[in-house]
Amino acid sequence: MPRLLCLLVACWALGLPAGLAAADAGKLNVLWITVEDMSPRLGCYGDRTVPTPNVDRLAQQGVRFTRAFGVYGVCAPNRHTLILGMYPHSTGGMAMRTWKRTAALEQITDPKLLAIPTYEATPPPAARCFTEYLRAAGYYCTNNAKTDYQFRTPVTAWDESGKQAHWRNRPAKTTPFFAVFNLTVTHESGIFRQRSPRVTDPSAVTLPPYYPDSEVLRGDLARHYDNIAAMDRKVGQLLKELAEDGLLNETVVFFFSDHGDGLPRMKRWVYDSGIHVPLIIRWPDADRGGEVSGQLVSFVDFAPAMLSLLGLQIPEHMQGRAFLGSQKGPERSYVFASRDRMDPAPETIRAVRDKRFKYVRNYRPDLPYIGFIPYRDRSAGMQELLRLIKDDRLGESQWQFTALRKPLEELYDTQTDPHEIRNLAADSKYYPKLAELRAAHARWTQRVKDLGHLPEVDLVRKLWPPLGVQPTTAAPRMTIVRQGDSDVRVALESSTPGASIAFRLRRHTRWHLYSESVVVPLGSTIWTRAHRLGWKPSSVVKQNVP
Repeated sequence: MPRLLCLLVACWALGLPAGLAAADAGKLNVLWITVEDMSPRLGCYGDRTVPTPNVDRLAQQGVRFTRAFGVYGVCAPNRHTLILGMYPHSTGGMAMRTWKRTAALEQITDPKLLAIPTYEATPPPAARCFTEYLRAAGYYCTNNAKTDYQFRTPVTAWDESGKQAHWRNRPAKTTPFFAVFNLTVTHESGIFRQRSPRVTDPSAVTLPPYYPDSEVLRGDLARHYDNIAAMDRKVGQLLKELAEDGLLNETVVFFFSDHGDGLPRMKRWVYDSGIHVPLIIRWPDADRGGEVSGQLVSFVDFAPAMLSLLGLQIPEHMQGRAFLGSQKGPERSYVFASRDRMDPAPETIRAVRDKRFKYVRNYRPDLPYIGFIPYRDRSAGMQELLRLIKDDRLGESQWQFTALRKPLEELYDTQTDPHEIRNLAADSKYYPKLAELRAAHARWTQRVKDLGHLPEVDLVRKLWPPLGVQPTTAAPRMTIVRQGDSDVRVALESSTPGASIAFRLRRHTRWHLYSESVVVPLGSTIWTRAHRLGWKPSSVVKQNVP
């Protein structure tokens, strides 16, 4: 069957618009190198504390973005956004985390906290992991290895997902690929104890002004820099493998972090310390090498940008805008960020940022900034801060650690106050800017239908009406489309709206995405499974083909 016709059939089966542009499909590979819990502490961003030669070389050969932002200061809601192109507030994916009880929650005895429900974020039926659109267009999609999407990862999302996943496992060298490698060495947990070789002198690091000058805090930050140096070596190895395979100039390489530094008042917060991330994109042949872009980019834009880049139509349910490719939209005026429950600590904060100013709306001003988060408290630096808070030994610049209540609104000039310490919301000079960003926040809240203001028990009922009981996806049904002398063409269908279907023709082999009717030998066996995001997957159905 001609490739264009195959793509059109795939669109029909996935419920996509029919206008897939096949001309460039299959010609461009994509590699995502994601790192964890790291702000732009790299040489190419002006921080020379530790050498990062491999990432710096990537920036010299690519485009370096200076205003890229996550929608949260923590991983799971951000990864939810990256895989869907939707804000977590639209799908119930706001809290950290939703669908499995964390070790932190196992440590508590408060009945209110123990009553926190577990549930999966449930996007509308039209939504898919964006990798399904790539798979339907012929891409081999691999994820090494983290998912954490606020719902169980459907078998239709990836050709491979695990520690062995690699573009080298694709069925043919000519098969285009989309490969993700998640480098975890810079994760918050790497600060709890020394894991990487020591290369950083704690006395040489620069502490932000919202930290007191403490030997303990310096030690934590120095370990973070040690991990960044180790991460850079891992990036170099991946790029070396790409070059060894002769693919460097046939592949678009993305490098970015899942959110800001894994340190107190950075990770989990809506300030730039929590959401501002490095983003570098290297084009084949180092086209546009050394270019710097100051446009605003949000994580919600990544999925539509990928589809636009690869010539695939952006579906209507996606809430971001493409910043790359043929469907590139106008530059953003604002990016939006949020904070909701973090493990057992309740919270509701929303933020809007333009290229200079940050607006923060605190919907729980009755709560202090520092909630009960046992995992965060494992770090020596946080223990030090808690001790200094108790002893009343923090200064004016550390007010966000000591405040027992929050102002209803905050406004910061990130140009003159990059650490967002001086709240300008009460300064009449900035009232026009305050009103502008406040109105932008109101429009955004209405547009995305923010579910974060519902109690989680009510949220679950809304996601899984009417009783809040998780539905199960209907198992696929098989029908024979055509029967030949030695084979048959079969079609698969689930009665659950929005369900994706996977199949395989041999037990224990990888699952294939079903996107058009399948030709199978007479007398063979086909295993199938269906899964709508946020619902329980169907059972695996084994059927013998007559």
